[in-house]
Amino acid sequence: MSGNSLFRFRYHRHCVLLFASVIVTLSTLVGCAPSTGELEAIEYAPLREGDWKVSTPEEQGLEPMLLAKLYYEAAELETLYGLLVIKNGFLTAEKYFNEGSIDQVSGRASATKSFTSALVGIALEEECLQSLDQKMIEFFPEFAEEIQDPRKEKITIRHLLQMRGGYPDEEYAGDYFDIMFFLGNWKFLPHLVDFPLASDPGTKFHYSNLTSHLLGVIVTRACGQDLETYAQQHLFSPMGADLYGWQVDDDGYHWGFGEIYVTARNMAKFGQMYLDGGVYDGKQILATDWVEASLQRYSEKIVRGGILPWFGSFRDRGYGYQWWSSRVGDHDFWYASGHGGNYIILLPDLDMVIVTAADPLHDKWDGNPWKYEGAINRLVGRFIKSLPKE
Repeated sequence: MSGNSLFRFRYHRHCVLLFASVIVTLSTLVGCAPSTGELEAIEYAPLREGDWKVSTPEEQGLEPMLLAKLYYEAAELETLYGLLVIKNGFLTAEKYFNEGSIDQVSGRASATKSFTSALVGIALEEECLQSLDQKMIEFFPEFAEEIQDPRKEKITIRHLLQMRGGYPDEEYAGDYFDIMFFLGNWKFLPHLVDFPLASDPGTKFHYSNLTSHLLGVIVTRACGQDLETYAQQHLFSPMGADLYGWQVDDDGYHWGFGEIYVTARNMAKFGQMYLDGGVYDGKQILATDWVEASLQRYSEKIVRGGILPWFGSFRDRGYGYQWWSSRVGDHDFWYASGHGGNYIILLPDLDMVIVTAADPLHDKWDGNPWKYEGAINRLVGRFIKSLPKE
């Protein structure tokens, strides 16, 4: 099958499967609502393990029955591992499902991109990097003479952070997704040469895994330390957290785009640190101006592949420095997003962080995975929509 034929086949199959998931969703919505008694029986009190301040919903101004409904519905999801709600800096609700537990770790898929972005900010603060306007090619001199497209010489770190470097969205660009992940070895760096640009640098958004990987390699090369060690030393340890692993490519570089291994609680610490302007437990881990620059919209109204990708709840999507933004009901929010429904959601207007840890559904990109991810998306979206403005 040719590249164009394969793309058309994938696109139409994707549309059919998404339509099927909508039918499943509608059938779910017409089910019976839980009774008051059923909701009152739901347990979601945080586990008192010592690394988080805990509180009750009432103490933090949250309606307990809204949380009960959230956790009632969460228990029905087959691939959800954990669900945490942090309000005003307090862990207010926490529960684990299926294979999940307080100690459970798995790859968090593309939620990793937001961690990679933080490491770029730290490298800039540590002066490993001089400026976000440094050219990408400065860090890959071995490929300089192979590049045929002169536009690639203009790509900057800033462009990469914003997903505006021009590299294509692999999933919707012919064979490039299979080339990167399934048809050869995991040597990603040569693709900075052979993947053609889909637009001029700085002009358009394209969700590119290669782009995020290049950011991770840039930090590694600029700081002279592998990305996992650098992250543990400069990001996780200052938060009192641990990094339990990070996938590497065939050249030994950690995937800047995916497969960081952390617990749900440590995802929440990372989110709370961003919500508090780079501060965690009184320590300035990220520069406040870095956090502010990261949580800006550099691209607006993003639709991938010509269709809404899960028929989920999140609307009006934008993109910052490897962070998504969206809106549900009256609330605007920022979030890290990983395949399968791994979310770190920041709600500044409510001083709230929501974390979902889920099966990353490795090597599954059609059919049921989108159904499962969409179910988690809609679960969180319904909860956010139910929350009153403060």
